[in-house]
Amino acid sequence: MNIRLIIAGGALVASAACGSSSTPTMPTNGSGTQVSIVSGAAALTTTAYSPNPVVVAVGGTATWKNNDNVAHTASANDGTWGSGSIAPGASFSRTFPTAGSFPYRCTIHPGMVGTVTVQ
Repeated sequence: MNIRLIIAGGALVASAACGSSSTPTMPTNGSGTQVSIVSGAAALTTTAYSPNPVVVAVGGTATWKNNDNVAHTASANDGTWGSGSIAPGASFSRTFPTAGSFPYRCTIHPGMVGTVTVQ
């Protein structure tokens, strides 16, 4: 009987954890959101950056971390901002002061594309 109660209690805890409605890509104003440059990104397109699109609050910061084994960039399509070369294991951060949709790409591997949505 005690074993059933423990198992049932564990199932209740597990189901409560799965029911979380938090949205990890929606930070509060001024906080940061992580973007991964995934392994093998040079051969990818819209999945090279994760998450994509990334959602940031007005005044929030996005930080791109290069989790690949070659250098990449995160550079606005309109040229208004860019990371320069991000070495493997390195990061680049940018704060977004205004709302809007900001498409970006890797200038080294132009097929890698993403969008920052600032709300």
